Amino acid sequence: MNGAKSLVETLLAAGVDTCFANPGTSEMHFVAALDQSPGMKCVLGLQENIVTGMADGYFRLARKPACTLLHCGPGLANGMGNLHNARRARSGIVNIVGDQATYHRPYDAPLTADTAGMARTVSAWVRTSAGTVDLGRDAVEAVRAARTFPGQIATLILPADVSWQEGGVPGEPMDPPLPPAIDGQAVEAAARLLRDRRDVLILLAGHGVLSEAQGFAWRVAHATGAAVMASYVTAHLARGRGRMPLERVPYGMDHAIQALDRYRHIILVGAEPPVGFFGYPGKPSIQYHPETRFHVLARPDQDPVEALRALAQALDAPEVAMPDPGPRPAPGAGTPTPEGLARTLAATMPEHAIVSDESISYGRGFYKFTHAAPAHDWLHLAGGAIGDGMPVATGAALGACRQRRVINLQADGSAMYSLQSLWTQAREALPVTTIILNNRKYNILIGEYASVGATPGETAMSMLDLGNPSLDWVRLAHGMGVDAAQATTLERCADLMKSSFGRQAPFLIELMV
Repeated sequence: MNGAKSLVETLLAAGVDTCFANPGTSEMHFVAALDQSPGMKCVLGLQENIVTGMADGYFRLARKPACTLLHCGPGLANGMGNLHNARRARSGIVNIVGDQATYHRPYDAPLTADTAGMARTVSAWVRTSAGTVDLGRDAVEAVRAARTFPGQIATLILPADVSWQEGGVPGEPMDPPLPPAIDGQAVEAAARLLRDRRDVLILLAGHGVLSEAQGFAWRVAHATGAAVMASYVTAHLARGRGRMPLERVPYGMDHAIQALDRYRHIILVGAEPPVGFFGYPGKPSIQYHPETRFHVLARPDQDPVEALRALAQALDAPEVAMPDPGPRPAPGAGTPTPEGLARTLAATMPEHAIVSDESISYGRGFYKFTHAAPAHDWLHLAGGAIGDGMPVATGAALGACRQRRVINLQADGSAMYSLQSLWTQAREALPVTTIILNNRKYNILIGEYASVGATPGETAMSMLDLGNPSLDWVRLAHGMGVDAAQATTLERCADLMKSSFGRQAPFLIELMV
């Protein structure tokens, strides 16, 4: 068999059965091999940043890596924004990046690039396969790297001749390494701290904010009176009824400093000390009090469930029911507001929905109004590179096997980075409801002007204006094959949401805010 077929068979044997692709000439033998090895689900994205974002969203729900197929160095470069986000989300992805044939590379053809150098900026593992006989083994190691807890990006660069030559040998799958063991001394130290102090915050991230870990965190908090929060950059939270009513560390520096000011001890569970996204004139980089001491219960590469279970046992913290969030809210009414939309979402979402949230500044207060919603999963932009909400929603729908409704809360400006996701949603008939928050501006940057102390004038403000000409999201959606309608009131938005949730197809709501 040729190298491409050995690669596909190796991926399938290792449990990688979904390929998000935007292929080119160098990858044609890999594309052909996909026909010859049944079992690989192939999903086409119209731009590479869609492809990599879908792979991120897929991993967050499926909890196993997909592969991407990207065309040479420029294709990888196009997908790097959402690979950056996926790296910060600690998602497992196997990138297959085509490259020039080994004998052709010295001629410096137009698409030749330092693909390996680019890949290292967003990957934990990078290799250029040197020969067809090695490709299966290389693929095994790439999958193993991607499956290393909690998830990593692995990039396998595939020269065209390594793909088409005969002599390929499928590799034998390998189990990923186990997460490093929890430090028993760290558990005991955290238990002593929680017994003795009342100025302690338990800060959760990664798997620490999923359901099982939350159960142990709530036992600890209930037994000791400790506060619990989630990191702002947490990628995936279990939320709603039956889960902890967690709030995230605020985005804004002033609000974050205020929220963390009273804690002199922070126990980190898969989290890192909170810092601002940017440096601001006259403000600190850190969001916690300068006298705060940090205590690592579990590093990001360790199992937070094991750590929190051991902590609950060390404290003899009894089993306790999750707090009752109260009645499910009524839908909002009238002119759209952030609070009203959050209430409408909580009132209408189906059980076990998935929310892909790239609402940017509009949605920073959604949490406190949605704790009483049915149990659901909430996905966030973890790396700050805008343009992941729509492709993550698309990948999440596939990662959940089309069995759960995905609701994409999407700012209009960042939606334009990856609106081609709608085409893939239509092609795959995915159950995604996209709510475009159309304020016709880059509203977050207007707030950032004030934060950095700049004084924008007419020219500067025109750079943040999306209303000249206005984007027509209903027509854009229709052009991508997705049914859509506009809403100017929350009542109309609620009606459209409920109607869309009954479809096995995507739908877009342009909400004028």
